[in-house]
Parts: sequence; C-alpha cells; structure tokens
Amino acid sequence: MAKHYEKAIEAFEKAATGQERMGAPFTAAKHMESAGMMAKEARRWEVATASYKRACELYLEAGRPQPGADALFKGARAIEDHLPDEALRMYTEAISISEEEGREQSAGDVFRAAVTLYLKLERFTDAATMLLRQGLAFDKSKVKQSQCKAYVSAVIVYLYAHDLKQADKCYNDCSEVEAFDNSEQGEFTRKILQAYRDGDAEEVKYIISKSKHVVEQLDHMIIRLANKLPTGDINANTGTSLAGAQDEFDPDDLT
Repeated sequence: MAKHYEKAIEAFEKAATGQERMGAPFTAAKHMESAGMMAKEARRWEVATASYKRACELYLEAGRPQPGADALFKGARAIEDHLPDEALRMYTEAISISEEEGREQSAGDVFRAAVTLYLKLERFTDAATMLLRQGLAFDKSKVKQSQCKAYVSAVIVYLYAHDLKQADKCYNDCSEVEAFDNSEQGEFTRKILQAYRDGDAEEVKYIISKSKHVVEQLDHMIIRLANKLPTGDINANTGTSLAGAQDEFDPDDLT
C-alpha cells in the first residue's frame, strides 16, 4: 500500500510540473493538493506539508488566493498531530491571506483550529492572542456579536491559565470597543473578573452557571475551559504565571 501511495505522489507531482510549464498554475495547484492527500495517507508528513504549501503558491500565482488559503488549512489539519508547529504556521499564513483579501469572515474555521491547537499545546497566551486577532477580523467585517464572543473567550483563556493580570488587561483593552462594553459578553466578563478580584470561587461558579446563555454560545473548547473555572488558588492568582494551570490541563478534553 505504501508503494502505491508513493507512486501516486510522484504522478501528481509530475502532473503539476507539466501543468505549470504549460502556464496553468491553477490546475497544477490542484495536482499538488492531490499529492498532499496521498502523502498524508502515506504518513509522509514533511512531504504533505511541502505539497500543500506548493499548492498555495500556485493558487496565488493563478490569482486565486482563497483556494490558496484553503490549501494551507487542509494541509495544517492533515499534519497538526505530527508537526504541530508547522501546522500553526500554516494556519497563521492562511489567516493572513484571508485578511489581505478582506475575507476575514471566511477564516472562522481556521481561527478555531489554530486556537484549539494552541490550547492542546498549552500555549495559552498564543491562544488568547489568536482570539483577539479573530475579534479584530470580526470587527472589520462588522460582525459585532462574533467579535464579542472572541473577546470574552480570550479573557476565559487567561483566567483558565490562572493569570488575572492578563485577563484584566485584556478586558480593559476590549472594553474600548463600545459594542463589547455594552454587550452581554462584556457584562459577564465584568462580573466574573470582579469575583476573581474578590477571591470568591463560589461566586465565579455561580456566575458561570447563571450565564449559560452567554457561555454556551462560545466555541466548544472555550465552553469546557469556562466550566472548569476557577483553576488553582483564586486567592493567590493576581499576576500568577501562565504555567499555573498547566498541571490541570487535559488536552483530550478539547478533541
């Protein structure tokens, strides 16, 4: 079976080269995507990465940036369990392409995949930063409700990571956006941060339980983090390192 996949990879790569020489980069890109798919089946992760990246380059050459971003997304999904850092670079590049084309709203699945992978890797700051970037994307596309969800999600990530200082800063920055400040997500965030400042773990749990209409609108991985709050010693969390929550983090909960 492995030999079959190797032959298929070679055949698609040759077909892509032929189409490129004929001045048909779009068709060549499709062949490279197929090569990437075969490489995935053969568990040739580096080859799959290179194939999907080359497909993206060819789509861009053909003046088709969105299929290029889609190719990177597919490639990243194919390799993320084996080459997570490379997958994150591909997710980020796919998002950048969509942003450059003014198609941020179409990148929702890419943002979600990147955030989920950052959380699995316990890279909480990066996850929160990506959520804030997503919030800005929603702002540009005038999707205010989704923007508010992204901002409250970033605060939840910081709180799960036991970093009240960063959660507070994140909230203060996001509150400069009127839509968030006046939203139910903004109100929920204010209440839960106050409970943290008061060192009242039971109040944190109560606010979450009474705010299901807010929490359950979020992406599933954020809902699971929210339902585990508070983490650690809430009376000693101000300025605590992001490492504080890692012992309790279960990546399997995000799959």
